[in-house]
Amino acid sequence: MRSPAAVVALSMDAFERLLWWLFAGSTGARTRLLVLEAIKDQPRNAQQLSQLLHLDYTTVRHHLGVLERNRLVLTEGEKYGKLYFLSEMMEANWGKLQEIKAKTGSADSTHG
Repeated sequence: MRSPAAVVALSMDAFERLLWWLFAGSTGARTRLLVLEAIKDQPRNAQQLSQLLHLDYTTVRHHLGVLERNRLVLTEGEKYGKLYFLSEMMEANWGKLQEIKAKTGSADSTHG
């Protein structure tokens, strides 16, 4: 007989596991969520995100790098004007992210 955790793990696809890790199980999850929500609202560059979210530019760049490496965001343009967009996979799984946010109380967390 499988443990409840094993049953949950079997029902999750790889992308959902990635979302859990990035937005519930790791340091900076709340900041990444804020960045992702701002990009979903409107494509933005790092400077715009920094100003909008009142976060240090270097912090924003770090989290954008994490999101880009994990294929949650895509970019257009070059250097400082580079705009960030949600990837098709992230768009398709936005509901899963909202479920994770609701289950973990991410909306009540502080910046990380």
